[in-house]
Amino acid sequence: MAVLFGLALLTVSLRAAEPFRIAVAGVTHDHLGGVVSQLKQGDIQVVGVWESDARYLHANALSGVLPEGLLFADLGEMLDATHPEAVVAYGSIKEHLAVVEACAPRGIHVMVEKPLAANLRDAKKMAALARKHGILLLTNYETTWYAANRFVRQEVEAGKLGPLYRIEIYDGHQGPIEIGCSKKFTDWLTDPVLNGGGAVMDFGCYGANLATWLLKGQKPARVYAVLQHNKPEVYPKVDDDATIVLDYPGTTVQINASWCWPYGRKDMYVYGKDACLYQADSKRVARNPGQPALETPALEAPYDNPFHYLAAAVRGEIRVSPTDLSSLENNLTVMEILSAAVRSARKGTPVKL
Repeated sequence: MAVLFGLALLTVSLRAAEPFRIAVAGVTHDHLGGVVSQLKQGDIQVVGVWESDARYLHANALSGVLPEGLLFADLGEMLDATHPEAVVAYGSIKEHLAVVEACAPRGIHVMVEKPLAANLRDAKKMAALARKHGILLLTNYETTWYAANRFVRQEVEAGKLGPLYRIEIYDGHQGPIEIGCSKKFTDWLTDPVLNGGGAVMDFGCYGANLATWLLKGQKPARVYAVLQHNKPEVYPKVDDDATIVLDYPGTTVQINASWCWPYGRKDMYVYGKDACLYQADSKRVARNPGQPALETPALEAPYDNPFHYLAAAVRGEIRVSPTDLSSLENNLTVMEILSAAVRSARKGTPVKL
């Protein structure tokens, strides 16, 4: 499908009669490239972009392909001028609260990049606003769209592993500065207020999200965490390595989140009393560690990417279950876990949830 330039908006048709109209709140998150990719594939229409920092409003991945008239320095003005079906947030995690405060009273649905909020207090405020005004408040994770993770969940639900007793989740890379993330991104990603922490927030959220999903919304009884500062000369304000242990009745979850891995990884071991699965990457799963990993079936729309899912949810074509990876309920639990992990590391003792 063609992408239209010039005075016309960049549009694409999802699988519906009208293109899905979104506005973008914040441009300092390097994941903004996902919006550009969907534009090129013809899945969305961007009707407006807001950024509070004048340095980046006209210098970002979208400013070069959208008309200048669609770039706004005031969030409320953008929302009132463009009337999007949903807003996607690509600023600092701390900004998520301000986005929901602006969107919820206007009845505009919101999808934020992971994690839901910079702290549990903000998350609860956001949840209260979403529920009061009846909007969807979703959280987007890269791993939500991994066919391998869906396959693991199906095998668990089918009872093929037996009762789960251990889950080990690994997420991270060499570090955001080391892999070349932009300065506008790392300026807030490495700030304890704007991001809520370092690796514990950036990558610990993946494990908490997946564990809550695999265990059907169950909350751990206790959380124990150790946060390390292995590279204080690079990340002086925040942790760069986190180990979080979640204690559930009969099941132990270990979340390993780091900016210190010698390579990038998002993999997981799920141990049942009868069998084990190793999720090697986005597509491949091995029946046991060390055995050949086999490619899993591709996901079907609208469960194959965040924009298809968001459009279907907003338009009432699907129902967001409380146990979904993107759901508000799941991600409030994620924030409870991360908050407890930070407190546990500070105290040096387990924290009851």
